Amino acid sequence: RKLNKIGNNMLLIVCFLSKLIQWLENHFLVCPYKKLLGIDCPGCGMQRAFIELLKGNFWESFKTYPALGTTILLFVFLILHLIFKFNKGAKILIGIFVLNSFIVIFVFIFKLIS
Repeated sequence: RKLNKIGNNMLLIVCFLSKLIQWLENHFLVCPYKKLLGIDCPGCGMQRAFIELLKGNFWESFKTYPALGTTILLFVFLILHLIFKFNKGAKILIGIFVLNSFIVIFVFIFKLIS
């Protein structure tokens, strides 16, 4: 009986994720930077990478937008720090932010020159 309840909950989660992915794919935001200038902005690819991550395609997500992992880590740690007030939380947040910024800038420059 307990396994049946777990199975039903998993089915609900899978259905929800499926509907969420479908909705996200049908409601892509247009990048005004790319539309105006014709080149990718530093955030281009994040939506596609997030959808790939939700689908469980971790490698494809990373290839699409390498900074997504550190961006998610930054927000998750920020929320946890606001709740639990970690001793060195602010310094860790700064470190994650600097790492994330470096990845975003590096990938943006790499896309421009390739």
